[in-house]
Amino acid sequence: MNENRAATSPEASRPPLQTADRLLGVLQAFDRERPEWGVSEVAKEFGLDKSVAQRLLAALAHRGFLVSDSRSRRYRLGPAVWHLALGWERDGGLARLVQPALRGLSAESGVTTLFALPDGIHMRCVAFAEGAEGPLRVDGLSGELYPAHAGATSRAYFGMLGPRDRAALLYSRPMARFSERTVVDPALLEERFAEVRRDGHAYSEGEYDPETAALAAPVAVGRRAVGTLSLVAAADALRPRRGELVAPLLRTAAELGRLLTPAARPRPASRG
Repeated sequence: MNENRAATSPEASRPPLQTADRLLGVLQAFDRERPEWGVSEVAKEFGLDKSVAQRLLAALAHRGFLVSDSRSRRYRLGPAVWHLALGWERDGGLARLVQPALRGLSAESGVTTLFALPDGIHMRCVAFAEGAEGPLRVDGLSGELYPAHAGATSRAYFGMLGPRDRAALLYSRPMARFSERTVVDPALLEERFAEVRRDGHAYSEGEYDPETAALAAPVAVGRRAVGTLSLVAAADALRPRRGELVAPLLRTAAELGRLLTPAARPRPASRG
């Protein structure tokens, strides 16, 4: 009798993939906006009974993807996520993921393309594809840092931050001059940052590297900028083509944004 009830219960008849999808959906809910979740919050968010939410969280904690606080009974991401991220990075990680789009833009534009992520008060190049003109650096661009106040690669990201966040990062410390074109006046910098929000891209010549120009656009996931995509070349080569390259740059930046956007979380199931 008990066996028959177990075999015909909703939990027993539910496809295994649905449970796996729920587990992944719950794990995906832990992000920078919501780094902690409790059982009741997960149940409400996903339309689950509390007992089901508790089992899902416990399963993720058992495998190390979450850790629980014994006092608050809330969950945070655990060490298994870190190990997965390490494995992903060892296999090329983000650089491998974005490389096809970078190569495509470089082939279309003929100039070097780079993708950069924020690193404190800098942008750090994590991937690049050389253009037809050849390398800008003998040892490549990966790992190169671009100061927040100097050049389009940084301006396209920092221009999308809120004014308080930007002020705390930039204006609480001295800003170095790299050339006569480097802007260090906060008021003038704010005008340049406003141009990014107005135009959707940034352009610079010689602000960081005196011989180089850059055309850059923010890469966004949802409404939040996460990095920048740049076309970089000698100023004399990029300047006359600036207008024609904006459209392919923005198109590829949007493509990268979609590539970096996680799949939508499962919608709460109907409970009535």
